Amino acid sequence: MKVLESLSNIAYLQCHACNQAYSPSEIASISTCCGRPLIARYSFTNYFPKEALLTRQKNMWRYAEMLPLFDINNRVSLGEGYTPILPLQRLASKYGYKNLLMKDESSNPTGSFKARGLSMAISKAKEFGVESCIIPTAGNAGGAMAAYCAAAGIEATVVMPTHTPKVFKDECELYGANLILVDGLISDCGKKVAELKKNGNYFDISTIKEPYRIEGKKTMGYEIAEQLDWQLPDVILYPAGGGTGLIGIWKAFQEMIDLGWILPEKLPRMIAVQAENCCPVVNTWEAKQDNCSKYIGKPSIANGLAVPNPFAENIMLEVLLASGGLPIAVSDQEMIAGVKEIARLEGLLISPEGAATWIALQKLVAKGIVSASEEILLLNTGSGYKYLENII
Repeated sequence: MKVLESLSNIAYLQCHACNQAYSPSEIASISTCCGRPLIARYSFTNYFPKEALLTRQKNMWRYAEMLPLFDINNRVSLGEGYTPILPLQRLASKYGYKNLLMKDESSNPTGSFKARGLSMAISKAKEFGVESCIIPTAGNAGGAMAAYCAAAGIEATVVMPTHTPKVFKDECELYGANLILVDGLISDCGKKVAELKKNGNYFDISTIKEPYRIEGKKTMGYEIAEQLDWQLPDVILYPAGGGTGLIGIWKAFQEMIDLGWILPEKLPRMIAVQAENCCPVVNTWEAKQDNCSKYIGKPSIANGLAVPNPFAENIMLEVLLASGGLPIAVSDQEMIAGVKEIARLEGLLISPEGAATWIALQKLVAKGIVSASEEILLLNTGSGYKYLENII
């Protein structure tokens, strides 16, 4: 591979199960040794001071040394990242919270946090000369992949549940993607992708079945630390379906400890918020099942949470255990109420997934698990405008 300009400190890819190392210079999916996720690992010998960020553009690529792209000329960017952290002052005042914040990912290209992961994954696809990408999606990831493939000149095939709101389907087709609809949930779309791959040469960008999307998503963690002056909140509530963002944020915290940017003594408790209609991680956590492999979920108004068999469930559970956090589920009706309350009190029209974190917080405070005096950060993963046909 001819590298024109390299900022990346990536050292190798590592099998999450057995730690076997793989070359970062070859395109990868899951590990061939164990069939488990591959995780990008970085060298910390080429020191990267956080002060270097002061003069950089405010997008996710400001952390280029800690991203896996070798050649800056392969970067496929639409301006993703560096989304705002907003104080929820009226909600805090009404309910007695001392410090309530929200990181709002709705300002990303295509209206969701999926832009981060797909920018990174499609950049790597371009770097490796991939001509066709495929993705199973509950909605936002498909639109993001279609957009970045369009920008990169790569063919895109999006496999999406039939019941997904029309706006998500229209978005994919406007970007020129080949849209395939499947009756069922994202797990059924995954089966269709596996079938299509037998007869076509696709790069599969399924959640955590390649090592690059998580690297884009982890930039949320870097931004949280930087935007809060390197002092992390006490609690982070994150809407977790496939879990890439939850895992990525925690990975970013570990990397920043290694970089010397943050102290290990104060890491936040990570709360994974799921939908009652589809809460496999909650059921595993509560010992209602051994794992999510046979879990059967139902559709949710929060499309991104309708992931019945997350491939990285065990990694999500590791993050929750390591951080002292837990998973919790909320109903679709509660999410809709949350969307409306936040819109009326804060002027923010957020996704049902984001509203789920607000509802979950109130439940946790009522149970005494989280204190209203703590510094609390909610993650809104997307724009509520895409969900209007299901909310109103």
